[in-house]
Amino acid sequence: MSYVIDRRLNGKNKSTVNRQRFLRRYRDHIKKAVEEAVSRRSITDMEHGEQISIPGRDIDEPVLHHGRGGKQTVVHPGNKEFTAGEHIARPQGGGGGGGRGKAGNSGEGMDEFVFQITQEEFLEFMFEDLELPNLVKRHLAGTDTFKTVRAGISNEGNPSRINIIRTLRSAHARRIALSGSSRAKLRAAQEELARLKREEPDNFGDIQEIEAEIERLSARINHVPFLDTFDLKYNLLIKQPNPSSKAVMFCLMDVSGSMTQATKDIAKRFFILLYLFLKRNYDKIEVVFIRHHTSAREVDEEEFFYSRETGGTIVSSALKLMQEIMAERYPANEWNIYAAQASDGDNWNDDSPICREILTKQIMPFVQYYTYVEITPREHQALWFEYERIGEAFADTFAQQQLVSAGDIYPVFRELFQRRLVT
Repeated sequence: MSYVIDRRLNGKNKSTVNRQRFLRRYRDHIKKAVEEAVSRRSITDMEHGEQISIPGRDIDEPVLHHGRGGKQTVVHPGNKEFTAGEHIARPQGGGGGGGRGKAGNSGEGMDEFVFQITQEEFLEFMFEDLELPNLVKRHLAGTDTFKTVRAGISNEGNPSRINIIRTLRSAHARRIALSGSSRAKLRAAQEELARLKREEPDNFGDIQEIEAEIERLSARINHVPFLDTFDLKYNLLIKQPNPSSKAVMFCLMDVSGSMTQATKDIAKRFFILLYLFLKRNYDKIEVVFIRHHTSAREVDEEEFFYSRETGGTIVSSALKLMQEIMAERYPANEWNIYAAQASDGDNWNDDSPICREILTKQIMPFVQYYTYVEITPREHQALWFEYERIGEAFADTFAQQQLVSAGDIYPVFRELFQRRLVT
């Protein structure tokens, strides 16, 4: 009997493969829990892990076993309460499954299976199948990043990269090539020896001669080494240039007096979700934060999310500032330019046509994608309808959606940044 002892060093994550298999199997349950978590979490708690519950019945696995076989006849007793096809009512009270309801003396069940996913896994499920649309421009100046990829098999390499299957296959082919003729002669000699012992048992001379030949051929075959340095095959790894796309995202948030604290909180959640998405999925991306009321200012991340400054509403001030920053720091021939704007739609009436004019002539021709979310349960105002005209002119690069409550954030976010098929 052979014993195989695995002495490979194992890190802390010994069950990583099993965990990834588990996450793939229950992906639908986890994605649903992540969507619910996004809508109920606070701003500062957006990028933590999450506790996931899976009903016990959904983790059962089918079991195959052998029956008794043969033809069997079984007579089952009937009863007075049920007939074929009737549905049996669920037991009242202690039916198991989460500990809800009153105690009872009947019924069985299983508690839900609860486990914790990490921050990395939470963000992976949150941003699955999302991307910045139309990310096509490249800036090749400067240092490119490289990624290591497999490029076939090599006869030379590091012992840690040895390909065991290809090595054994090569060794087996070499042994067949070197000992093929000897094996054929050995089989013929063995057949002749068997014939002589069966038909001419007294022919000792020929029998001894053939036995000596068989011994010589066996020794010759056994002298072929099982493994030779010629057989060793290694995985070839090369560094492949990976040009990075340079992108900038403009985040424009309305902080005017018409924006209530609840509305601002929804806007901040949307931008935090966008910020996490950008930082997680793109290496070379810059984020420009712009707050505006009657005037607009470029601010840092801390002030963008936590400043209490407020005032009237002139949306065009933010668009003018964005256009100035684009012209000064982000030339359109080198950068993929994106923008996300959040407002309650309340704007000075004479300013909404100005916003459309600025977007149509000075911004939209140079951006890859522009999104506008209006956070209001009320009827839309002039700004929304002006932006609808922009959407008709730039259908592929402009999108607008309405948010009513925090529960709408994640579905709207996925709708805006859903991965699109390349045609």
